[in-house]
Amino acid sequence: MSLRKYLSSRAFFGQMLVAIVILAVLSYLFMHWLTFTTDHGHEITVPNLGKLTEQQVEDKLDELDLDYVLLDSVDYNSNFPKSTVVEQDPLPGAKVKEGRKVYIKINASGFSSVKIPDLIDKTYREAVPTLKALGLEEGTITYIPNLGKDMVLEMRFKGRNLKVGDRVLKASKIDLVLGDGKESYVETVDSTAIPTEAIPANAQ
Repeated sequence: MSLRKYLSSRAFFGQMLVAIVILAVLSYLFMHWLTFTTDHGHEITVPNLGKLTEQQVEDKLDELDLDYVLLDSVDYNSNFPKSTVVEQDPLPGAKVKEGRKVYIKINASGFSSVKIPDLIDKTYREAVPTLKALGLEEGTITYIPNLGKDMVLEMRFKGRNLKVGDRVLKASKIDLVLGDGKESYVETVDSTAIPTEAIPANAQ
C-alpha cells in the first residue's frame, strides 16, 4: 500500500485517534502530578505569633507545615511578656506556600541598663531629649532657689541622688532638681565688724 493510500486509510485515522487519546490521558496525569508536587493552588494563612514563646511558635507552625527562623532579641518592650514574639515576617494573615519560613524577633527578658549622663548645669530643654535618647523617662521636676533658671542641679532616682556614670534600667524615671532663677546675689555684712570713731585724747 502506498503512503498516500495509507494516510487516507481508516487504519491510519484509528491509530491517530488512539495516539491522541493516549496523549490526552498522559497530559492529564502529568498536570495532576505537577499540582501535587508543587502544591499548586494551596496556600496557608500565616497565624499571629505575637506574645507566643519560641516553643509555642514551633508547635503552632509545625501544625501548619511552616517553619521559623529566630533573627534576634529586641530591647525589652513592656507591652509584651518576656521572651515572646514581638515582630514577625510575613505578617499575620499573609498567604504562603507550605514549608515557608516565618522570621521572628523575641522580646528581651528585661530592661537593659544604661549609664546616667552628665546633665548637671544643662538646661531642662537639653536634659530631657538626652534622657529619652537613652531610653529613660522624665520623672518629677522640683525647683529650688538658684540663679540658673531651669538649670539641672541634681538627678534623682527613687529618692536617691545619682552621679554621672551610675547605671539604671531603661525606662526608669529620672527626677530632676532645677534652679528657679529667683535667687540673687546678696552682699553680706560682717556683723562683728564695729565701726570705730576717733576718740579725742584727754587733756591733762
